[in-house]
Amino acid sequence: MNLFTGEAADAFFGGDMPESARRLLHQAARSARGEVGALLWTAQAIAPKALGIYYALYKHHAGLREFEQAERAALRGLSEAAKQAGLDEDWRQVTPERVPDGVNFRGSGAARFWLFTLKALAFIALRSGRPEDARELLAHIAALDDQAHLGSEVIATLLASITSGSGG
Repeated sequence: MNLFTGEAADAFFGGDMPESARRLLHQAARSARGEVGALLWTAQAIAPKALGIYYALYKHHAGLREFEQAERAALRGLSEAAKQAGLDEDWRQVTPERVPDGVNFRGSGAARFWLFTLKALAFIALRSGRPEDARELLAHIAALDDQAHLGSEVIATLLASITSGSGG
């Protein structure tokens, strides 16, 4: 199972990936670190509806501590997932009371990817030195995913250790 090359990402996040974009993901998996970003962004341009590409992008950039690029990829993926899932473009407007009928954050597909990407944004915010943004995102995730099926408690624990260590 390799989320980076797209097979599991297709199954987990839903959606089809054009073969040309899949080839770029496979090429990125075999490429030198400095070439990966360009290949992934090219794949995203070719297949902007393929949610798994956004995952690969934000994981790649976050892994290199390129948090601005990681956030850019995550926000684009969040926007595309919102469109596909029928959610409001503004994540703050997606509340338990305003989730459209039929949206399932626990199944596979765009809604799950949307919530998963909120978690990624919380991690990126935390690692970028923006604990209040991370806290806001985590509170929102908790309201929508009340049984913590995403594992966001790991980020919450990290956030608590950082903020308690800095006196805030």
